Amino acid sequence: MLRASDFSIRVDGLATGPNNLITDVPGVRVGHCTVEGEGQRTGVTAVLAGDHNPFAEKNVANAHVLNGFGKSLGLMQVQELGTLETPILLTNTLNVGLVHDAAVSYMLELCRRDGLECHSVNPVVLECNDARLSDIQRRAVGREEVFRALNTATRDFALGAVGAGRGTVCFGFKGGIGSASRRLRLDGKDYTLGVLVQTNHGRMDDLRIDGRQPFAGKDGQSCDKGSVIIVMATDLPLSSRQLGRVLRRGSVGLARLGSFIGHGSGEVFVGFTTANRMPNEGGPAALPLTVLREDLLDEAFRAMAFAVEEAVLLSMLCAGPETDRNGRPVPGLRQELERAGLL
Repeated sequence: MLRASDFSIRVDGLATGPNNLITDVPGVRVGHCTVEGEGQRTGVTAVLAGDHNPFAEKNVANAHVLNGFGKSLGLMQVQELGTLETPILLTNTLNVGLVHDAAVSYMLELCRRDGLECHSVNPVVLECNDARLSDIQRRAVGREEVFRALNTATRDFALGAVGAGRGTVCFGFKGGIGSASRRLRLDGKDYTLGVLVQTNHGRMDDLRIDGRQPFAGKDGQSCDKGSVIIVMATDLPLSSRQLGRVLRRGSVGLARLGSFIGHGSGEVFVGFTTANRMPNEGGPAALPLTVLREDLLDEAFRAMAFAVEEAVLLSMLCAGPETDRNGRPVPGLRQELERAGLL
């Protein structure tokens, strides 16, 4: 269990969940497969919405593209139908097709096991470009790695340079996988909103921590390019439209850290609720759907912004320094803050 406060960094907002992870949302699990060696520092990360077959019972979902410099698959149907029917998979740019193919195989096997007819399925695969640290042209993530991430998914998972975050760079520092959660209390009941991020964006000059720019003028990088993926999970009873509204507040968390959402960066968000599911087929003509009152969404907006801010920070704080494929240093944020006397 890690929090930004463990590194003497303050992130305002609501109380965190017990582990400050996306898996604080009941039923949600995360798995990684990290690929190392022979020029590879890459991998895949899987987010599962529960133990159920997601094709049979589709979680209500939505997606938002803030800046579309990316190669994601599956978002169009999520936005159109408002449901998620597979796990969410994160990887690197040139492995999107291979991961998608493996996800199709996984879902076909799952549906055969459960006696379901599956003639079409919509895997959601998101990506960041990790070519600075990894030989991306080798396309080293495929069926074996995807199945390993899915089959080892659990509530307790590593942060930093693991899975899909193994080779990423964020604000000029080693990036990776980050996660955080926030708790909300409505009508005497506790709810959780959690996020998982894959960070590969930002300029060192722009990074803000506790309102300060500790590394201003220390990076010659002229442009912000790379991408950040945000996956949100909640047990709040939300409609697809409401999920879209909450997802868009992820941009507030990015901005609080100094991101200007550069031309060459892909900011892609996808989220789901475990409180509302839609059957693949059958059932009554009119399906029940529980939704939150609109005037109560402000707390969810705040939770989203603060969770994203902390998750991005933790993705860097949990990753150590590296050397890229050209021999240039990629510093670790924690080490640089310690060197500057800020931790």
